[in-house]
Amino acid sequence: MHGTPHIVDDVMTRTVAAVGRRATFKEIVRMLQDWKVSALPVLEGEGRVVGVVSEADLLPKEEYRDDGPAGDPALRDLPERSAARVLARADARTAQELMTAPALTTRADATLAQAARTMTRAGVKRLPVVDELGMLQGIVSRADLLKVFLREDEEIAEEVRREIVSYLFPPPDSAVRVEVEDGVVRLGGRIRDTALVPVAARLVRAVEGVVDVRFELGERETAPV
Repeated sequence: MHGTPHIVDDVMTRTVAAVGRRATFKEIVRMLQDWKVSALPVLEGEGRVVGVVSEADLLPKEEYRDDGPAGDPALRDLPERSAARVLARADARTAQELMTAPALTTRADATLAQAARTMTRAGVKRLPVVDELGMLQGIVSRADLLKVFLREDEEIAEEVRREIVSYLFPPPDSAVRVEVEDGVVRLGGRIRDTALVPVAARLVRAVEGVVDVRFELGERETAPV
């Protein structure tokens, strides 16, 4: 089989808003508003990613504007390190003081599934994309990862026929038709060995853009010897 998963490089945004370590609080807020994003990579030198500053990092400044953080009883329920970080962010003025470091990143050659797992486990909405030296190449968001579900049904069907059906259920021993509607793949017909159906299900679900897979396959009768 020669098919390869779609990778981050296929969907990432290459023009990225970013700030340096010395960017001020107001500069960061203005950049977030102008670019309509929720987080910005923080760069140093020629573009190496050293951290990420997000809206969540900025909120303590507003949250504790009235009474200050010291009087917040909720802080007493946080681990000491977490509480100290909230207090520091409430007083922070620059990206260096506000950012989360080291930055959680991904590579351009990572699969979309790998990037999705990283986002989900960390609870973040976007990841800076870096090269082997940590230099910024782009950014990938949750919305970018969902672009694969915009693939045309016939494109998905052709990949399933070429990369899966032709290998698992080759003619003349099997006769399988592939239909796709709204990302749902249906495989129908007669096959020589129904034990291969679970394998087919796993492989079809791994095709980018597939929402679900359904089978209408029966075992093909073999002529008596």
